Amino acid sequence: MKRTYQPNNKKMKKHLGFFARRKTNILNRRRRKGRKNLCK
Repeated sequence: MKRTYQPNNKKMKKHLGFFARRKTNILNRRRRKGRKNLCK
């Protein structure tokens, strides 16, 4: 049986990487909050 989490770095970066997050407002919100890491 195949498990639900099949890691794939390319897909992850497209979805959660810096350039994906830059298109939305997420980075500014995380900067304001004072996060050490802005995204994956």
